[in-house]
Amino acid sequence: MAELALRKDDSELTISTGGVDIARYAFAPGGAASEGPKPFWHPLRTLDGAPLTAFRPWDHRWHKGLQMTWTHVSGQNFWGGPTFRSGTGYRQLDNVGRIRHEGFAAPPAVTAADVSFTEGLTWITRAGAAWLAETRTHRLHGVDTERGLWILDFSTRLRNIAGHDLELGSPTTQGRPNAGYTGLVLRMPRAWTGGRVLAGGVDDEAGADAVMGREAPWVAFWGEHDEYDGGGTVLAFAGRSSGIPPIRWFVRSEPFPILAPSPSFDEHILLAPGDELTLMHRHVFGDRVWSVAETRELAAEWAP
Repeated sequence: MAELALRKDDSELTISTGGVDIARYAFAPGGAASEGPKPFWHPLRTLDGAPLTAFRPWDHRWHKGLQMTWTHVSGQNFWGGPTFRSGTGYRQLDNVGRIRHEGFAAPPAVTAADVSFTEGLTWITRAGAAWLAETRTHRLHGVDTERGLWILDFSTRLRNIAGHDLELGSPTTQGRPNAGYTGLVLRMPRAWTGGRVLAGGVDDEAGADAVMGREAPWVAFWGEHDEYDGGGTVLAFAGRSSGIPPIRWFVRSEPFPILAPSPSFDEHILLAPGDELTLMHRHVFGDRVWSVAETRELAAEWAP
């Protein structure tokens, strides 16, 4: 087993193993207001250094690796870019908020096999109002050089501090079919466009379109790399939500590769003042294209 190491500066954390930087967390990134500035993971890499994430792709500049966000919060857009409204479609509005890192609860905990940290964040509207207080924990572990994989766990608690009800939704709750993107969203490299999708409880050959909007305990996405030989696998678990709606998958292989366990795909979550929403998700990253059988075995082994 390769040992984990952590570097930290004023705006980011970098985790490495075996001489490879496998994960960078930008907790104070800045950026254009229209892109909804927020913390994100990028780059994420396989153990052999191949990329697993995309950053500011030309089609959606606000897509930044792996990030926690929300497309519709009582009319505010914490996702970035244009907002979908029934009757008018997508328009760039003056409603894009930001998520501000407030600090770490304690110094990151680092061992040879595990790196974890907890941070506080505030979700702030374009007008400057604080609407959500968040406590977010990340844990990187499970590095297995023989099988070529590592694991990232994510959990969060969102509390309504707006002083009024908050409605959490997506473009689908606003009227656009199959556009329930929200929550913990992974934008994968453009080289993975057209990659294969497999989901727990779904036929092996069903593909991304059949998984879109469905409930499934996990989804795997396989892609081939540019520059690096071979390919990789992302295995994402739906995890848990304290909200009433079930977690449904937002997944596309075309026209670009993107994956998210959406807590409010086609149903709103209503948070009264002081109410909290908790979420927990897991990603397993592999340094080659796993077989169907191997994927299902690892999904059973690493189910949270």
